[in-house]
Amino acid sequence: MHLTVKEIARIINADISGNENLKINDAQSFESASAEAVTFASDVRFLKKLNSTNAGAVIVPDDFSKFSDETGPDLPVLLKVKDPKYHFFKILALFYPEKQYPGSISRTAVIGMNVTLGKDVYIGHNALIGGNTIIGDRTVVMPNVFIGEDVSIGEDSVIKPNVTIMERSEIGSKVMIHSGTVIGSDGFGFTPHDSEHEKILHAGYVRIDDHVEIGACNTIDRGTFGRTHIMAGVKTDNLVHIAHNVIIGKRSLIVGQAGIAGSATIGENVIIAGKAGVSGHLHVGDNAIVGPGAGVTSNVQAGKIVSGIPQMPHKLWLKIARILPRLPEMRKKMAMLEKKITELEHKKE
Repeated sequence: MHLTVKEIARIINADISGNENLKINDAQSFESASAEAVTFASDVRFLKKLNSTNAGAVIVPDDFSKFSDETGPDLPVLLKVKDPKYHFFKILALFYPEKQYPGSISRTAVIGMNVTLGKDVYIGHNALIGGNTIIGDRTVVMPNVFIGEDVSIGEDSVIKPNVTIMERSEIGSKVMIHSGTVIGSDGFGFTPHDSEHEKILHAGYVRIDDHVEIGACNTIDRGTFGRTHIMAGVKTDNLVHIAHNVIIGKRSLIVGQAGIAGSATIGENVIIAGKAGVSGHLHVGDNAIVGPGAGVTSNVQAGKIVSGIPQMPHKLWLKIARILPRLPEMRKKMAMLEKKITELEHKKE
């Protein structure tokens, strides 16, 4: 596939500085781009070294004129837009289009009783769909997916291979669930009885709203009663655990290996960074950020940034983190001071 700079500019509504007839046949990273590729630079770090990239064209911010008004002999063609990263990946999708799945049902798929399939639904090899399930138009169910009974999935969703969606789960439209994820597993619920840990029945379900993307190998537990709810626009990384009756607000981001314990509520536009943990029955307010590896043991107010175990204001944690490596040396000095003080006290006696 070939596009001229002029054609790319028309697609992303960009202003051109340089040769508009230059042919582009790929989209690549800033460091590895070739002379016939387009890349992007969205921050000063890359904008200051445009003459070091071999890319034929670079998508840059529309206010880039404050760095350079004209292209020089060492500069690539510039395409100026408001959001370079977003528009770059729009062009990348043209060179690397996703595989299309025309509506069809594999002969090896198993479809239960009273299943309702919308228009142009794709069901892959060895998929199993339980009875009374509803799947919306143009949704893709890839090979080896298990979908239990009484599940509903909206339109234009993609269920990747080896996903498990347990009974009564509700999945919205334009949802993507990556391989190995389990939706609607039982929560970790047991009660002591006669010196044993007896299992507690989980009678609830999972609700995932529209425009959500769930990473690979996530586990999202059903509610003990009621629902575990992932609201619209939420994105989770790989290896995330979300326990029973958790509520995650709109557009929040949950990064890899994070865990959220039962009945916690996460507000809108929250970031839970990698390996962070949120204890049960707590609330993290809107627009808060929980730093990497943090352990949240009390509520986090809206807009706050916290780090550490237990969580504390991020700036305080940075001060503590700088002190920690010095503790052995400080302990040694304190022991020496204590010894000297003791010796002085003995001399006075």
